[in-house]
Amino acid sequence: MRIALGIEYDGTDFLGWQRLSHGNTVQGALEAALSKVAAQPVEVTCAGRTDAGVHGRCQVVHFDVPVEREMRGWLQGATSNLPRSVAVLWAQPVADEFHARFSARSRRYRYTILNRPMRAALDARYVTWERQPLDAARMHAAAQALVGENDFSAFRAVSCQAAHPRRCVLAVGVRREGEQVIVEIEANAFLHHMVRNIVGSLLPVGRGEQPMAWMAELLAGRNREVAGPTAPSTGLTFIGPRYEVHWGLPAEVSQS
Repeated sequence: MRIALGIEYDGTDFLGWQRLSHGNTVQGALEAALSKVAAQPVEVTCAGRTDAGVHGRCQVVHFDVPVEREMRGWLQGATSNLPRSVAVLWAQPVADEFHARFSARSRRYRYTILNRPMRAALDARYVTWERQPLDAARMHAAAQALVGENDFSAFRAVSCQAAHPRRCVLAVGVRREGEQVIVEIEANAFLHHMVRNIVGSLLPVGRGEQPMAWMAELLAGRNREVAGPTAPSTGLTFIGPRYEVHWGLPAEVSQS
């Protein structure tokens, strides 16, 4: 039987999603919890791996098990064996052809910037602090140059292991909500550090240090060395993937 789960997590205290032999990861914690419910080893496949410190609003995974449990058992049993920073949101059986990674049509990220003179206290784990005033409208206008299928080498980490740098950005938006500036981006897939590198380049535009045309120039130049620095992992949340509706997954991860 193949089962899909929706997972929420605070990534602050993890070394990222992917299982490692030398530290705590979200995948490691989830597989340990599911293995207790199944009474045998369980391995999961996720929609998109996240780095150390990055959060997940609705990560989707799938796994195969020969044992039968009620969906409530996977949901509550796994969550009760997980650290408080990780929870299973939903569980349901899926077709054997479903694949959490390869069936996803797109993925969505949100980056939250606290834009005020003083740093955060209550929200420090979930925002990046920028004390200088940001013009969200300028950032939004500049970011539209990224929409479409392009070579994103200018926003690709040196350590990226992707086969090629071309990705298709479906939508990108920047808006202000009170003291927060929020960057949201949806693409078919992402390169390593792509969102954080895009945000790191949008910040100088928002501060007025670079013109709005700078993002288009960086994209065309394909040179990571002249783009902005990588923004901190704090503030980045993987909102989740989107799948075609025929898979029957919850609305939050299904294409509208």
